[in-house]
Amino acid sequence: MSETIEQALPVPVRMEADERYTGRGVTIAFLDSGFYAHKDLTEPINRILAYHNIFETTDDLASLKTHDVASWHGMMTSVVAAGNGHLSDGFYRSIAPEANVVLVKIGKSGRIPESNIETGLRWVFANKEKYDIRVVNISAGGDFEQPYLDNSLCQLVERVVKLGVTVVCAVGNAGLLPGHPVLPPASAPSSIAVGGLDDQNSLDRAKRGMYRSSYGPTVDGLQKPEVIAPGIWVAGPILPNTPTADQAHLYAELDNAGDEELRDIIVCHQGVDKQLDASKDLSVSLLRQLITIKLREGNVINQHYKFVDGTSFAAPIVSSIVACMLQANPKLTPQQVKRILIDTAERVASVEVERQGWGVVVPRKAVERALRLRT
Repeated sequence: MSETIEQALPVPVRMEADERYTGRGVTIAFLDSGFYAHKDLTEPINRILAYHNIFETTDDLASLKTHDVASWHGMMTSVVAAGNGHLSDGFYRSIAPEANVVLVKIGKSGRIPESNIETGLRWVFANKEKYDIRVVNISAGGDFEQPYLDNSLCQLVERVVKLGVTVVCAVGNAGLLPGHPVLPPASAPSSIAVGGLDDQNSLDRAKRGMYRSSYGPTVDGLQKPEVIAPGIWVAGPILPNTPTADQAHLYAELDNAGDEELRDIIVCHQGVDKQLDASKDLSVSLLRQLITIKLREGNVINQHYKFVDGTSFAAPIVSSIVACMLQANPKLTPQQVKRILIDTAERVASVEVERQGWGVVVPRKAVERALRLRT
C-alpha cells in the first residue's frame, strides 16, 4: 500500500467490528445511479453476481468497465459496504469484505426520480430468489413527503421486507434545512433509515457528533432515522481513469516525493492541474503548502481513495453490518435484524433523540446478539 496522505481510520477499526464475520455467503443489492466494477469488488474473486440497468432491455456487463460520471456514486456505495480493500492491501476494507453484490442502475445523471427507485426495487423483488438477495441498500431519496399508505414505493418496501429482505435506506442530508424532511423509501415503516455520525475520524467517543442528516418524525409520526453510522470521514474509492483519479495520483506522488523531484513531477503531469503547472517555479516550501491544500481540498487519502461524506455512505455501513449478522445467523428475519440494531445501538451524548434515533450502530454487539438467537 502506498503511504497515505492523512491517516483515515478504516471503517471496521472505527466501528470495532468483529473481523471473524465478513458477510460471506450473503448478497446485498444496491440501487444507485450507476456502477463500476471496482477491483475491491472483483479481485481476487469477482463478487458481482448480477448487474441490471432499468433503462436497457438487456444487461450489458461491459458497461461496468466504463468510466461514466454516473458510475461514481454507486461504485462508492457498493465498495463502502462490500469492498475488500484490494487496492490498499486490505487496509481500506469494509465490514463485509466477502459479501456478494447485485448492482441495479436506476439513474443517469442528476437527481433520481422516485419512480426509478420503485422500478429498481421491483426488479429486486422479482429476482430475490435467483440471487438469494437478503439486503437492499438504497442511497437515494424520493420526490416529496407522503404518508406511507399513499406512497407506492413505501408500499413496495413493505412487500419486500415481508419477503425476507432487509431494506436499508439513507435518510438524506437535509438536516440543516427547514423541515429536514424524510422522504420515501426511508420513511417506510419497515425500512431501516440511517442517519450520519460525525466521529471526527477518531476512536474517542467523546468527539462524536452529528452529520447534517435529515430526521423526523415523518408525516406519519414515525421516528426516523432509527440508527446512525459514520457519514463523514469515510474512505471511498476513486473512479479510475477520470480527471479526479489523475489529480489524486499526482497529489499523492508529489506528497511522497523528495524536494528535488517536485518540479519534474509537475512537468511530467502537465495539464492535470493548471494551478500546479503555473506554480512549478515557486519555492519548495510554497509548493509543499500548495500540495497540502490540494490534498485537503480534494479530500485525497492516496491515489486510490478519498474521503466521502453523506448518509449515502452511512447506509452501506449498516448494510455491511446486516450482512455479517445474517452470516452469523441466516435465519434472522428483517424485523429481528432491525430490532437487534436498535437494541444494541449506543446513544450519542448531548444529541437530540430526534436526530440520532436509537444511536450509533455497534457491529460487534449486533453480531453477538444475532448469534444468541440461533436455534
